[in-house]
Amino acid sequence: MNNQWFSKVAVWLVIALVLFTVFKQFERTGAQSGAIGYSDFLEEVRGKRVRSVTLQEGPGGSTEIRAKTNDDKELRTTATYLDRGLVGDLINNNVKFDVKPREEPSFLLSILASWGPILLLIGVWIYFMRQMQGGGKGGAFSFGKSKARMLDEANNTTTFADVAGCDEAKEEVKELVDFLKDPQKFQKLGGRIPRGVLLVGPPGTGKTLLAKAIAGEAKVPFFSISGSDFVEMFVGVGAARVRDMFEQAKKSAPCIIFIDEIDAVGRHRGAGLGGGNDEREQTLNQMLVEMDGFETNLGVIVMAATNRPDILDPALLRPGRFDRQVYVTLPDVRGREQVLNIHMRKVPVGQDIRPDILARGTPGFSGADLANLVNEAALFAARRNGRVVEMVDFEKAKDKIMMGPERKSMIMPEEERRNTAYHESGHALVARLMPKTDPVHKVTVIPRGRALGVTMQLPEADRYSLDKDRMLSTISVLFGGRIAEEVFMHQMTTGASNDFERATSIARDMVTRYGMTDELGPMVYAENEGEVFLGRSVTKQVNVSERTMQKVDSEIRRIIDEQYLIARKLIEDNQDKIHAMAAALLEYETIDAEQIEDIMSGKPPRPPKDWTPAPVKPVGGVPPVTPGSATAVA
Repeated sequence: MNNQWFSKVAVWLVIALVLFTVFKQFERTGAQSGAIGYSDFLEEVRGKRVRSVTLQEGPGGSTEIRAKTNDDKELRTTATYLDRGLVGDLINNNVKFDVKPREEPSFLLSILASWGPILLLIGVWIYFMRQMQGGGKGGAFSFGKSKARMLDEANNTTTFADVAGCDEAKEEVKELVDFLKDPQKFQKLGGRIPRGVLLVGPPGTGKTLLAKAIAGEAKVPFFSISGSDFVEMFVGVGAARVRDMFEQAKKSAPCIIFIDEIDAVGRHRGAGLGGGNDEREQTLNQMLVEMDGFETNLGVIVMAATNRPDILDPALLRPGRFDRQVYVTLPDVRGREQVLNIHMRKVPVGQDIRPDILARGTPGFSGADLANLVNEAALFAARRNGRVVEMVDFEKAKDKIMMGPERKSMIMPEEERRNTAYHESGHALVARLMPKTDPVHKVTVIPRGRALGVTMQLPEADRYSLDKDRMLSTISVLFGGRIAEEVFMHQMTTGASNDFERATSIARDMVTRYGMTDELGPMVYAENEGEVFLGRSVTKQVNVSERTMQKVDSEIRRIIDEQYLIARKLIEDNQDKIHAMAAALLEYETIDAEQIEDIMSGKPPRPPKDWTPAPVKPVGGVPPVTPGSATAVA
């Protein structure tokens, strides 16, 4: 802080001195006001209008003359030579005069006049270089200093109690805490703690939070830095910062170094077109040497987090560097309940809140998603001026996250609204009747996000793989919307474009990746889709003949046609239920699983609990969006 203050003061002091010199020069130049010609001056002397004169030697042998008239006016003039007759004229006209030697400028002003502009440029350069470096200590000469932030015990209150949904990962990293607290427990048996631990998992699963909890539990110095903080615009800065970071860590051993998003510097070397980024590779090479080179860093444990372990350099993952990879996966239903309980501590919740029900209704949610769910529910409660967050707020927040925000102000023509109602009814009916499909949770014709209507299905339990029958049923459900448009509205719209894309993608994967056809068998026919800038593939490799690709296309077409016919037969055989479901959607705008069950059993659907008849909306113009329908399958 003191160095930063001194640097700023020095820069502004240099600027002030240079400006002072410039202003003095202008002042001297401006003081020449009142100057007259030499002949005019002689006329003033001979006319006895001058009282006193001062003669001073100027630059280049000239004579500077300053005179005062009888009425106290000041006159200035310059003679290029010393006029010897001038002294006689002054004596003859009773003018007092004085002769002074040449006035030499001060040493300080000479230096400022000569070096001022250069010092000003240097000061401005230092100032802007410090700004580019974020104003860190050391200024423009601290490029090689590490940006790692040291977290002490007093400032870190995160513990394992704040981490939920990843029990296995917590058990893995607890060994690090035990070793740092009692290293003799492991060393007496000849064991050594892993030198590096890589936290791997999807975004939002709590990798960084887990690292903070380790620091809070271990009560040792904790250095945290992002992978992108190593690389700067100057060559060699990244490697220097790695060296400086490990030097700081050695002085504070035992300690933990945590590198977030390590894939920013740990990518596979030689990746990309025409070779790799030399600066990034130098940084990676230095990190490899520091982690397990000739010098052994005892007591320094390196932790890193990434969601792209496939692009990391193999040398970084070998034993001796990152010895252990800890997988922080998406939480299961029990883990989601634990995460919700942690986040609900921060908000006042009502008596009707059931975290277990919310956990079952949010499959595939990460810890960050669940935190966002609690926050959105709190916002909904605040909008209705509620004192606590109730279950209805969580339901609205879940619908907003999974289906998109409502656009109730959007005015749709009645024909398009009816088309959307039949489209979503087709999805819901096929999903209800096909085997191995997730139960339909909610159907709405209220525009949400980019879609004009949404059919949302929720699985009954967490699922980690898909079988062939389930994938085929999903294709049929996706075709249900277009088929309902054809059968009941006698038209085709662009609302099924996303459904067709998803259905085609599933069918293609079944044929080319999963070997789920008898004709082509268990063989991978997918093209090489390696990332060009990861160095995996510079040119597209196709190892399948044209004849085989024709068979692939015919198998994809067969699957799509078969599932299309199955879905069409279900809709044509249950037209009365489609009509009833579309009518309920037009009346209530949103129907849930209980109302769908009433319709499927031939009963009139029960009205929603909080439903009141809405006023008839005026028919407006066509909305400026492309109609679409998202079948949300969590």
